[in-house]
Amino acid sequence: IRFGSRTLILTQPSSTVFVYLLGLLTIGVGLFFLGIRGDQDSRLWWGISLLLWGIGALLAGTSYQAFGYQIKCAGRETCAWTSWWEVTYLVFQQVSLDMLLVATALSCTGGALQIALLGYALLTAVVYVILTFIGAMIPARTLITFELMVWVSTPIFLSLLIINVWRYCLFRTPMDLALLGAWLWLLCVMTAYWLYDYLDITPKLWAKGEGIWFSQNDVLHIGLILWMIYIAAVVADRVNDFIVPV
Repeated sequence: IRFGSRTLILTQPSSTVFVYLLGLLTIGVGLFFLGIRGDQDSRLWWGISLLLWGIGALLAGTSYQAFGYQIKCAGRETCAWTSWWEVTYLVFQQVSLDMLLVATALSCTGGALQIALLGYALLTAVVYVILTFIGAMIPARTLITFELMVWVSTPIFLSLLIINVWRYCLFRTPMDLALLGAWLWLLCVMTAYWLYDYLDITPKLWAKGEGIWFSQNDVLHIGLILWMIYIAAVVADRVNDFIVPV
């Protein structure tokens, strides 16, 4: 890509398309939630969560897939192992998941449980942001990895899954069924990502013939694109603030 006298090289062209499409779609779904919010606070927090998620995907895609060479290697004797684009992505991604916990707490819980979940979301967000920026400034590689972010996010994901399994068994509401489908879909996407990575399929495809580039990140991003379509089509208009089902 040429900008005047400067040429920018796309590091992973096909992967760039997938991750930018995911980012823009996620921002669009976030805006859709805000557009149908009405007086529902849970939809507000869904919208905020997805806006942060989408911006984070664009940041990650810029540094990992699109312009990684220019950002981390150009003009250096040794390539940097990360960038502020990636650090900011990790923060946005984790905080977006905390906001998703807030949204679900407002939809599916009340009383002391809701307060506990809201407090946990706030605590996790603050601690993770602090640790991430400490890791970036020292720097400490173990504090700014995708794997650490996944480990921090896992209790949040399990909480979401348990809440909607429990509620669906008790109440059988369309909202709980839609949310349960969302968490199971996300579980399948993450499992496919880790399995693809564990089996080391990316270099095996690249080594065949002229090479096919389809990475574990492409598996993740395509799975999340389909997940976002499901969220917009099935979940959005079923999400409402908490009431006691009868």
